[in-house]
Amino acid sequence: MAERNPESVSGGRIGRLSPEERERSWQRLGEEHFDVVVIGGGVTGAGAALDAATRGLKVALVEARDLAAGTSSRSSKLFHGGLRYLEQFEFGLVREALRERELMLTRLAPHLVKPVSFLYPLTRRVWERPYTAAGLLMYDTMGGARSVPGQKHLTRSGALRLFPALRHDALVGGIRYFDAQADDARHTLFVARTAAHYGAAVRTSTQVIGFLREADRITGVRVRDVETGDERDVSCDVVVNCTGVWTDEMQRLAGARGRFRVRASKGVHIVVPRDRIAADSGLILRTEKSVLFVIPWRSHWIIGTTDTDWTFDLAHPAATQSDIDYILDHVNAVLATPLTHDDIEGVYAGLRPLLAGESDQSSKLSREHAVAHVAPGMVAIAGGKYTTYRVMAADAIDAAESDLRGRIAPSITDRVPLLGADGYHALVNQIDRLAEEYGLHPYRVRHLLDRYGSLVYDLLDLTAAQPDLLEPIPGAPDYLKVEVVYGVRDEGALHLDDLLTRRTRISIEYPHRGLECAEAVAALMGEVLGWDDARRAHEVQVYTERVTAERNSQTKPDDQAADEVRSAAAEPRPLISAPVS
Repeated sequence: MAERNPESVSGGRIGRLSPEERERSWQRLGEEHFDVVVIGGGVTGAGAALDAATRGLKVALVEARDLAAGTSSRSSKLFHGGLRYLEQFEFGLVREALRERELMLTRLAPHLVKPVSFLYPLTRRVWERPYTAAGLLMYDTMGGARSVPGQKHLTRSGALRLFPALRHDALVGGIRYFDAQADDARHTLFVARTAAHYGAAVRTSTQVIGFLREADRITGVRVRDVETGDERDVSCDVVVNCTGVWTDEMQRLAGARGRFRVRASKGVHIVVPRDRIAADSGLILRTEKSVLFVIPWRSHWIIGTTDTDWTFDLAHPAATQSDIDYILDHVNAVLATPLTHDDIEGVYAGLRPLLAGESDQSSKLSREHAVAHVAPGMVAIAGGKYTTYRVMAADAIDAAESDLRGRIAPSITDRVPLLGADGYHALVNQIDRLAEEYGLHPYRVRHLLDRYGSLVYDLLDLTAAQPDLLEPIPGAPDYLKVEVVYGVRDEGALHLDDLLTRRTRISIEYPHRGLECAEAVAALMGEVLGWDDARRAHEVQVYTERVTAERNSQTKPDDQAADEVRSAAAEPRPLISAPVS
């Protein structure tokens, strides 16, 4: 047998978000006094919980829906400095983001964050190459030690060899550069699990419905378990509001006067099969508003994004036909063989929480973040970008120090690898041995290592008693049945939507959007969660309604029409009330 993960030998599987742990955390919320209660299970909230826990604080993290249910599962899935921010002279933001990219690739999450190359096509002779090269030279050097290759200049024929799908008249040359990418939902999950490993009480389907006060000071929150309807008070020294686009709503619920205003900007991406675009690299294109990425994503391409204001349902932003046409029109302007609506496997829409500025164009709003004391006992953080979540989290806990008893240790999360990172590189070198031991193809083992890192043993050990769990999921052969079981037992999935949308990416990677495997996945989940036939049927029905509503919304011409269709679908968590955070 291969050597077991040292993280797992001392007390079972670590950082578990199991049904049993869910019950235990509910008891903790009612019985313990916490130093910090973090509201919001996106990457910033999970990062704040991890930052606080590793400073020795007693922490609770509550999320009304699922981890990464909002913005943090609907990004471009890049860890990048933001090349276009150089032109906006936001050098500090780019430098900070590139440093974080370096940390993720080398120390904190090498199992989840990977290098990815992009071709920057040049369309103007003489001046554009030196101008772009100067910007990319800054980009290559601002992040400190470099873990990805530097820029490489290409002639037109060289660029076309790298990206044969381009029209010959779409460029005069090109420059190849590197960034990094990750499955954002899985990364957020691992941040939250790491926080749990260091003692944080992490609980989803737990909505803040009110605030506790002593005089003018906030001393805790009242929460509702939206699965059961049970409620209880949670006492703490300070509340940290990490609710992203819901920041303003949460501050109003607390009766606090906001120090900044957050605007929601909608970003839409489409997913198409890898064979529809012949290329060995990603692509970045300038648009009249921003940039458009064509991003390699396993056997697919992710293409996006849009950047428009959204003023409707914050929980369910909807892509319109206009959004999709915008993406297709811009990418087809450079492709030799245009994409069509029939090529699209998946579509997703997310909302960026931008700090509102004077400009009406959301693409011009700052990606910087801001932290403020909005009331005694309450700190809020908003803005920023996914790549800089760790810095944002540290800033939020730093700001909370004045509400805590005594001084706290400085942030150390730049030296705390996420679960699954330790031992990952050694396991990559042992892929053939692992494949032989478990009877899997080496490609499949690599896929699992890049999703679970050194926690892969926890996953595969579940198959000892049930070897059939090593079979692919019917209708979604990129994933194994054991990933469903593990998603419930260790990763906190409570609903079919959680599993098909965030624990896996079946909802955007297959044309059926998960419908062809919904019954099989619900059956596997039900075995762990004790669902009867009626509950399994209900989960499938709710998920089917969601997919149908999203497909219908994507035929509508504008946001209002799309929102009316999308928001009419049933909620997996029907006890949720507004505001949702």
